Amino acid sequence: MKNQIYPCLWFDGEARAAADLYCDVFGNSKILEDNTMIVSFELHGQKFIGLNGGPMYKPNPSVSFFVVFERKPEADRAWNMLLEGGSVLMPLDSYPWSERYGWLQDRFGVNWQLSFGKMQDVGHKVSPLLMFTGEQFGKAEQAVHFYTSLFDGSSVDGILKYSAEDNDEEGKVKHAQFKLGDQVFMAMESSMDHQFTFSEGISFVVDCDTQEEIDYYWGKLTGDGGQESMCGWLKDKYGVSWQIVPSILPRLLADPSRSDKVVQAFMKMKKFNIQALLEA
Repeated sequence: MKNQIYPCLWFDGEARAAADLYCDVFGNSKILEDNTMIVSFELHGQKFIGLNGGPMYKPNPSVSFFVVFERKPEADRAWNMLLEGGSVLMPLDSYPWSERYGWLQDRFGVNWQLSFGKMQDVGHKVSPLLMFTGEQFGKAEQAVHFYTSLFDGSSVDGILKYSAEDNDEEGKVKHAQFKLGDQVFMAMESSMDHQFTFSEGISFVVDCDTQEEIDYYWGKLTGDGGQESMCGWLKDKYGVSWQIVPSILPRLLADPSRSDKVVQAFMKMKKFNIQALLEA
């Protein structure tokens, strides 16, 4: 089961404005679909969804996006564009791990880590990075192995741990890189007193072709302390939000003769039922 996995960013009516900004910042990007509720777009071939979900949830630094730039002027340009109306978490500067690196939160609340480096070292231009804090501190390595056990084609590419000289608990995850199917992910953890943790502000969509796949991912991700929500949403045992979605859903919603009935059907569902959607 090799499924497409991509981030969903929650906005309060600003999904198109955010998508336009990101496509402008990173180049080689495009809007795929735009309607009142959802804007889907690609950044260097990687799919994202912007959801106009209202004021209920907001992105925060628990999930950021690590972006590789092979030219320093390109990194500087992106930094300046994303920082307008935003805030700095780590200044754009030289660090031991990169000659040019910075972490910021843009005006929409989405967090970006911009780094000068080589694409071949990561494999993707943009990679989601999960930061385990608070009650989730100490669980990053376990989470990496759990996620890679679920998706075909996954791998753990490296786990770097804090040493006695680092400013955090020795042996915990300083940085990890792993792949879920074709998507590169990263993880880190911090014992400091952060005022954020994982939320629905950023979730990860898993496209499923069959009911068997939906049942499998739903069962695995809600098991052992996960939480079911509505319309295909769930939280896993680490608090990370996922959407387990039938790949046929966009086609059904695009059919004006049945879209309203399809929406009425799935609004009553927790886990999606493909047959019930087809019969709506």
